[in-house]
Amino acid sequence: MRTPRFCPQCGGPDLQITRPAGDTHDRLTCQACGYIHYDNPKVITGCIIEQQGKYLLCQRAIPPQAGSWVLPAGFMENGETTEEAALREVWEESGVRAEILSPYSIFSVPMINEVYIIFRALALDITDEYGPETAACRFFAPEDIPWEQIYYPAIRQILARYISERQAGIYGIYVGNDATGKIHFLT
Repeated sequence: MRTPRFCPQCGGPDLQITRPAGDTHDRLTCQACGYIHYDNPKVITGCIIEQQGKYLLCQRAIPPQAGSWVLPAGFMENGETTEEAALREVWEESGVRAEILSPYSIFSVPMINEVYIIFRALALDITDEYGPETAACRFFAPEDIPWEQIYYPAIRQILARYISERQAGIYGIYVGNDATGKIHFLT
């Protein structure tokens, strides 16, 4: 995210990093009007969609990591719920209309200030038409998943966990982060 050069509230050029009274973090603060700029993590939402034992993956057509395979997911927009954002991203990236079954994983990536919220979902309609961010979209059997081409470690880890649980017929809700490299059971 770009740091503003001018205050978004008053337009003044005097932004400085300070710790506002009662706050626990340093923030970019306008010295003229007192506006505080909060630079918070981005939320990425998406779904694991299974059909007849195969899992939906999309091949990225755009940077970063064009050519890699991912779950259909993307950035949440203002005014959306996490569920609405996940279903919109699935539609835009795969041309699949889906229904959310349950939350599945919350995964934090503090190094890049992102939080992934992944849902289990059911495909209702598969159109085989997808947006410009996707080069290809396909359902893969577990043994055919191009694991080495899934660039994002969190996505590899979440999908692998899901497949092992699917085989056992039970699903949990998981939280984790890239600092430990582990997903922990949420109680």
